[in-house]
Amino acid sequence: MSSTLQQRGIEEWAPTLVRLAVGSSMMVHGAGKLLNIGPSAIGVDAFAAFLASLGIPFPVVFAWAATLAEIGGGLLILLGLFTRYAAVFIAITMAVAALLVHIPAGFPTLSIGTAYTIGEYTIVLILTSISLVLSGPGRLSLELAIFDRELLPAGLAEAQPTPLEPGQPRG
Repeated sequence: MSSTLQQRGIEEWAPTLVRLAVGSSMMVHGAGKLLNIGPSAIGVDAFAAFLASLGIPFPVVFAWAATLAEIGGGLLILLGLFTRYAAVFIAITMAVAALLVHIPAGFPTLSIGTAYTIGEYTIVLILTSISLVLSGPGRLSLELAIFDRELLPAGLAEAQPTPLEPGQPRG
């Protein structure tokens, strides 16, 4: 059965589903910081104050960096444009969040007043972002639609296999 799925190229659609999950989640978190809306509404200023309370240097700079990584990276991942690059920034942002906030606050979950910090979710975002770094955007992506290829550095692009047409056997 596995070879039948591979011949049809179905496995090349899996990254698209991962992109939809990671990209939409990161956009919601980024919008909460940038626009102070949604389930994670905090605003950039309040997020910077939170980072300052943790003793993080240059909290305003890092608050904006995290916000832009989440909303910009989330949008790029959702669209399938520069997916591998955006996923690196998301993985780094989530790793910092996990190490500085979520895990020290209590792993796997801890209630802080009315808010919950969820360490497992942050780790899932790290791992799914790394999977996108390794897999690329999948078949349904804006990058492939516009450029008919992934935009990769020269050395990495040469190492990539040529995409298969549906029904074309591997070999």
